[in-house]
Amino acid sequence: MRSIFDTGRMDPPYDPPLTTAGHREIRPRIPERGARMRVRPVPAATGALVCLAALLFGVPPARAAGRIPVTIGHRGVPVRAPENTLASIDTAAGLGVRWVENDVQRTRDGALVVLHDTTLRRTTDVERRFPGRAPWKVADFTLAEVEKLDAGSWFDRRFAGERVPTLKRYLRRVEHNRQRLLLEIKDPARYPGIERQLVAELRGSGWLGPARVRHDLVVQSFDARSLRTFHRLRPDVRTGFLGAPKAADLRAYAGFADQINPSQRGVTAGWVRSVHAVKGPHGRPLEVSAWTVDDGDRAVALARMGVDAVISNAPQVVEAALAEEDEPATADSPFSFVGTALDFL
Repeated sequence: MRSIFDTGRMDPPYDPPLTTAGHREIRPRIPERGARMRVRPVPAATGALVCLAALLFGVPPARAAGRIPVTIGHRGVPVRAPENTLASIDTAAGLGVRWVENDVQRTRDGALVVLHDTTLRRTTDVERRFPGRAPWKVADFTLAEVEKLDAGSWFDRRFAGERVPTLKRYLRRVEHNRQRLLLEIKDPARYPGIERQLVAELRGSGWLGPARVRHDLVVQSFDARSLRTFHRLRPDVRTGFLGAPKAADLRAYAGFADQINPSQRGVTAGWVRSVHAVKGPHGRPLEVSAWTVDDGDRAVALARMGVDAVISNAPQVVEAALAEEDEPATADSPFSFVGTALDFL
């Protein structure tokens, strides 16, 4: 059964646009996904046991076998460029990372912007530019004020002049890069009505057409109430709950969430099987996207547990680890995703 995630590589050629700071940087691509991977194919006898396990646990064989997870760039590639900036997703694109994750908040005058922290202090020069405005909450600044801030120099002076992007501008860049988006509604209790506003922004930017909804977008949040509201507004859009509910509680989340996305620290194979055994609002087994995984060995371990996606600050490290193995995968192996385009529908 296909997943919402598509493991196919970005269609060449890739021509990255200049970022707001004027950067255009292409890093060497990692080995093609599916060519070699450390999670080895299983022999025929083991394959029979996999099918038996599927019957016992009520899990489809591909899930019982633990197929290779998709890698998602957490805020882009924040180990190489300032997080949640256009430079960061351009860097991800240059590495061939198809899925990126971001965080959406709202300014005082109602503009949706991409930023992780609820204050501007850590990732901009707001303290220097507006010294009397502590604690520098995003919600206390207008868009015009936010757009004056330098969101790159804190990371490296090469990124001086990088700006906090509006969601509209960010969506245009993701589309230009032919990437796909895992969008987090950040701390929605601070921003009443943000779900409806987000729907309007996504619609206006062309992200709610059938093809986009089917292949390119997942909306997630730690806030179950907010996620339920968004699902009610746009039940066709795939959604993910950030957290790790107990197995007994999963069905309550399955009414409005297609994914259960936990911290990687407590993930076990048994819990992943429990998630996969429950069907979400679109009639498909729930999926698991684990965060934040920057170690290759841990990514491989999670792949063997059966997670569907790995969210990483260093997606190039994770992808390289998953691409390594001693012998090539085969198309008919339960562990192989060669020739498979993972799409939900």
